[in-house]
Amino acid sequence: MGELKVRGTAIPGLLVVDLTVHGDSRGWFKENWQRSAMTAAGLPDFGPVQHSLAYNASAGVTRGIHAEPWDKLVSVAHGRIFGAWVDLRPGDTFGVLHTEELDEHTAVFVPRGVGNSYQALVDDVVYSYLVNDHWSPHADYTMLNLADESVAVPWPIPLTQAHLSDKDRAHPRLAQVAPMAPAQTLVLGAGGQLGQSLLALLPGARAVGRGELDLADSASIHSFDFSGVGTVINAAADTAVDAAETPEGRRRAWAVNATGVAALSRAAIKHGFTLVHYSSDYVFDGEEYGDDLSAGTPQGYGEDAPLAPLGVYGQSKAAGDLAVSVVPRHYLLRTSWVVGDGQNFVRTMARLADQGVRPTVVADQTGRLTFTADLAAATLHLLDSRAAFGTYHVTSGGDPTTWADLARAVFEHRGRSTDDVTDTSTADYAAQHGALLAPRPAGSVLNLSKVMATGYSPPDQLARLSTYLDGLEQL
Repeated sequence: MGELKVRGTAIPGLLVVDLTVHGDSRGWFKENWQRSAMTAAGLPDFGPVQHSLAYNASAGVTRGIHAEPWDKLVSVAHGRIFGAWVDLRPGDTFGVLHTEELDEHTAVFVPRGVGNSYQALVDDVVYSYLVNDHWSPHADYTMLNLADESVAVPWPIPLTQAHLSDKDRAHPRLAQVAPMAPAQTLVLGAGGQLGQSLLALLPGARAVGRGELDLADSASIHSFDFSGVGTVINAAADTAVDAAETPEGRRRAWAVNATGVAALSRAAIKHGFTLVHYSSDYVFDGEEYGDDLSAGTPQGYGEDAPLAPLGVYGQSKAAGDLAVSVVPRHYLLRTSWVVGDGQNFVRTMARLADQGVRPTVVADQTGRLTFTADLAAATLHLLDSRAAFGTYHVTSGGDPTTWADLARAVFEHRGRSTDDVTDTSTADYAAQHGALLAPRPAGSVLNLSKVMATGYSPPDQLARLSTYLDGLEQL
């Protein structure tokens, strides 16, 4: 018996699992993979699809140091081994070694790109491994010589007395090893404001345009080659909120935001990649967003709040949310009031301030801005920290405000009087401008406690607004 525990190592992502083993005079029993308990203890929800066993007839059998293009959970079904793992991924820990003796009480989670090897310490060892991709003879491996002097694995049985294959004897030394390239990351919608911010933080990512994969055309998703892809970040969407209320706009919103996202979700399940998708405060009706007066500020909609979209855009995004939610490896980031390098509310207000205009701005919608650089940073934080998969609300932090108050903040920063901004209601604004406006949630505040619990700290929206305006020339 023993408590299930997950321990870290000097190799990032390489985790040692102390298993609970139930034994008596008849033998023992253990749960070698128990998704609920192990992920709760800190093991990634890596989604194994294949279980393999390797029999080692005698003590001294030594398997080569192989880094494979998938994650794996290794353990011992019978016997005892000495395990050695070497980080063969690019980065500061390239060449770092971890060793561990394994019997039925211990397992090791080996992330993609970490070289895995072992030596049987007794006869009749049965070695077990679960992997999250199907074995293929065409898979690319990265190998390291078992006798490499710089890594210096302290093999209990000297290699001169061990049983090795000729192939393992011939593998290169560390100085000749090319680090295993990470699984490819694709960014859809790379030309948009969020897509540009993502690429700025992911220089190795591949930008995928509509010519290669068009969310409005499910056939292009079905035919796309996802081999070698580890993560797909979907920053593409149809965000024409008002146009979605027209017949043509409605069809396009549903094609891109719902049908296309459902096809992408099916591809994620089929190919096993992590899907990152972005959604909106528009999936809520804005009627109740959790005012907590004791806390001083509205706490906002939680991730599990009931979906109740008011307009076509919100309805299509809500349908996309539901499709993504069934993908085993997904991050769904809901956000609001997005600002980036392109046309947006803040730039419009700055231009009006610079031109001497006295605008009338809606004052009955409450929320927080989200800057694309921060949304991209939150995305990388979730991916890099291997946070639990699921839905997260991500906006800037600080006290919620209205569009009119934000406009006044912009005017003040540009040297204009805040009195030059006049409040109006959403209904009066639509009537005054004769515009067909989609219904909008009056309360767009999203609760940030879940993403903050992962270690991400949302910057204050007014501080980020000031920094953003500092970078804008006269418009």
